[in-house]
Amino acid sequence: MDLLNHITYPDDLRKLKVEQLPLLCKELRNDIVKELSVNPGHLASSLGVVELTVALHYVFNTPEDRIVWDVGHQAYGHKILTGRREKFCTNRKLGGIKPFPSPEESPYDTFACGHASNSISAALGMAVAAKKTGNTNRHVVAVIGDGALSGGLAFEGLNNVSSSPNDMLIILNDNNMSIDQSVGGMKQYLLNLSTNETYNALRFKISSKLHQWGLLPEDRRKGLIRLSNAMKSAISHQQNIFDGMNIRYFGPFDGHNVGELVRILKQMKDMKGPKLLHLHTQKGHGYAPAEQDVTTWHAPGKFDPATGERLVDQSPDKPQRYQDVFGHTLLELAEQNPKIVGVTPAMPTGCSMNIMMQAMPDRTFDVGIAEGHAVTFSGGMAKDGLIPFCNIYSAFAQRAFDNIIHDVALLKLHVVFCFDRAGLVGEDGPTHHGAFDLAALRPIPHLTIASPMDEHELRRLMYTAQLPDKGPFVIRYPRGGGVLHNWRCPLEEIAVGTGRKLKDGHHTAVLSIGPIGNHVTKAIEDLDVAHYDMRFLKPIDENILAEVAEHFDRIVTVEDGVKDGGLGSAVVEWMADHHYHPEVIRRGLPSDHFVEHGTVAQLDHLVGLDAEGIRKAIIS
Repeated sequence: MDLLNHITYPDDLRKLKVEQLPLLCKELRNDIVKELSVNPGHLASSLGVVELTVALHYVFNTPEDRIVWDVGHQAYGHKILTGRREKFCTNRKLGGIKPFPSPEESPYDTFACGHASNSISAALGMAVAAKKTGNTNRHVVAVIGDGALSGGLAFEGLNNVSSSPNDMLIILNDNNMSIDQSVGGMKQYLLNLSTNETYNALRFKISSKLHQWGLLPEDRRKGLIRLSNAMKSAISHQQNIFDGMNIRYFGPFDGHNVGELVRILKQMKDMKGPKLLHLHTQKGHGYAPAEQDVTTWHAPGKFDPATGERLVDQSPDKPQRYQDVFGHTLLELAEQNPKIVGVTPAMPTGCSMNIMMQAMPDRTFDVGIAEGHAVTFSGGMAKDGLIPFCNIYSAFAQRAFDNIIHDVALLKLHVVFCFDRAGLVGEDGPTHHGAFDLAALRPIPHLTIASPMDEHELRRLMYTAQLPDKGPFVIRYPRGGGVLHNWRCPLEEIAVGTGRKLKDGHHTAVLSIGPIGNHVTKAIEDLDVAHYDMRFLKPIDENILAEVAEHFDRIVTVEDGVKDGGLGSAVVEWMADHHYHPEVIRRGLPSDHFVEHGTVAQLDHLVGLDAEGIRKAIIS
């Protein structure tokens, strides 16, 4: 680490000679592998952009110049080079540095980037702001992957980039992957896209000379670009979507040749108008195990850096993950019901829809990073008789809120939404916590909203949801392992809108929804307190509410979503509407600030949703 040990900030990096950068890249890559082997995180993505990260900070005057990362999975090298190497061992840990770039942590982190496809829009805003405030020396760069480019927001950004005066640079990091392989027409388009490097270099030299001689004002520059694009299309026998939008296209180039990247970026740095640099990279580059299985090594957990052996707990007694119970149950239901199809926005492995995808590839659809489209696409299939199981991570489903209302609920279409990663997700932090789904969806007409307390309940809810005339049906469940060692059970219908009493008691009743009910069970095992698993937020079980109102003076509600607007609010509203006045204590995620990152157990304790915190609330 002879070079890396002398670099704290990019100013130190810029003192190196270009010839030293390949060695620095090697040291930086080794540093990432070593640290992530003991402190897990997003490995393969960061390894794939080491050379690009070094080149960007070498050429551009960061943080005055803006680099806007998309998603942030690839930003570990960026963190190490921007003053956080000593703290990098705390990455994703409670109280440590954040899992994704955040302006709250560093001026080098220009924008929040936990969800995909927002970098172009944010960077365009910064480029326009620079012009409006007279900061004409500021350069703005957006880095976006080919997977994120499939997102609708990216296309909206590109459309506006082409029509708004700006000089921004878009870097397309094309590795043919998101978490799983990229899919769709944009993937195929990028695979087929090629442009002659000699032609691009010649065009750049000519335009530079014309600009230098004062013969290339803005209106003439755009006209020459359009002529140039037409000539290039005729010669290469292919259309270029970026050139067609008046965004100058350069590439594709090797994204792992750091010297060449520095040369190209220096050439493009002061070009006027929007431009796009297309780079081919390899996810996991430079570390053989990650190169060979990029999906597994996206976030591999702990591993031996020398051998690549992953240190995974493979205990046979370990409960199955909720997502795997979903995947196996979905296939089981699809074998029984030919109307069932599966839809996921770029998460077939993450949500375990790959189980059905392998068995029934013609009945499963990975639509890419396009949550809104996934919902409306599902609505279209439901309109004509299919039963889509649309699986989206809870935090990402926020991006499809309008589609859920307008394209599914309004028409009472039979779409089953399975929201994985509901509640606190742990180390990925506030951009990924599934905190808002219950409160956001509860006011929407026609929706059924349920959350299973365990794996058996998940299976039964999935079975119930696909039965005729159920309409739009939401099932939300958490990340990670369940609580049952034998998760298989008969598939039986649960009456919609019914909860269940789990424990008798006096004076105080606890009403919970979802897996957080298991913490309640532990908290009250020796207390004279009743416990009801509500199962459904909507329609809520009014028979249980009436029973509780008649027999208990005190009610505690417990949920793993924000407490304002969720189960607790529903109970208080019902009591008020029916003229009952018990004392109600609501326990849930805080409604006026975002929960930080850490393990789920740590965060449950932090917000008082572990067994200890729930017990204290009940006793108090």
